[in-house]
Amino acid sequence: MYGTSERLLRLLSLLQARRDWPGADLAARLEVDVRTIRRDVERLRSLGYPVHATPGVAGGYRLGAGAALPPLLLDDDEAVAVAVGLRTAASGTVSGIEETSVRALAKLEQVLPARLRPRVGALHAATLSLPGAGPTVDASVLTAIAAACRDHERLRFGYGDRTGASTDRSVEPLRLVHTGRRWYLVAFDLGREAWRTFRVDRITGVPSAGFRFAPREPPAPDLAEYVSRQISTAPYSHQFVLRVAAPAEVLARRIPPTAGVVEAVDEHSCRVRTGANSLDAVPYHLAQWGYDFVVEEAPAGLVERLREVAERFARAVGP
Repeated sequence: MYGTSERLLRLLSLLQARRDWPGADLAARLEVDVRTIRRDVERLRSLGYPVHATPGVAGGYRLGAGAALPPLLLDDDEAVAVAVGLRTAASGTVSGIEETSVRALAKLEQVLPARLRPRVGALHAATLSLPGAGPTVDASVLTAIAAACRDHERLRFGYGDRTGASTDRSVEPLRLVHTGRRWYLVAFDLGREAWRTFRVDRITGVPSAGFRFAPREPPAPDLAEYVSRQISTAPYSHQFVLRVAAPAEVLARRIPPTAGVVEAVDEHSCRVRTGANSLDAVPYHLAQWGYDFVVEEAPAGLVERLREVAERFARAVGP
């Protein structure tokens, strides 16, 4: 049984951890009755926390947004994750948040318990960030998209393709995916009546939210694999499939998700789906992998190009 002050902190932590809580569930977690939960909610309201209640049998409680950000209660792992994330954000792919990330990190480190400081310090000391050449996205664009994904609201935005041409899109957003270098949005394009993967750095301005929608069945059970397939093969004019004599986990370390999809066949081999806009460079790229492979599916001309390069190299080293 918790004391009143400790119970209030536990109640606040639970309300911050999940969007909606039935009163009976909160009572069970805190080992009190529902009447005590109602009194504790009133105490939180008197302290300025906007706790909303829904009446009825299926009713419950939700911590709403107030005029000011209330104190957040983080467990040890969450505090370390936030500290590491803020350090990364200072030099990441999201623009406009470097200075604010440093300020937030300074506030967090000031109140970090002594037992957590060595963990955060060790990660910071052992990590170096190299400046990337990839595109950055504005934080306000990411937060607008993330909110629409969460609330199932349609989005409208301008989108530029690889040629620079811009079109207006109306979509039902599903999920943001980050490859480590770029941000992508998986959404159902209402104008084209199909699922599409959008590069967020090609979205112009901040997307505007519209009407709510009923979520559709996702385009694939594994969205990470789906996005990897879309960005590694679909954009290329020539697509092909190889069976490689190497374990999938080994080859996946050499092929980023933006360059190909690696699927395990057995413990000693894997299948790679990839593509290229020109067949001329493909033989030299495959040679760098350092593993034997068999062409399973190929566009016209690829096999002949591989054979031509192989014969040239064979002549170079003699009989």
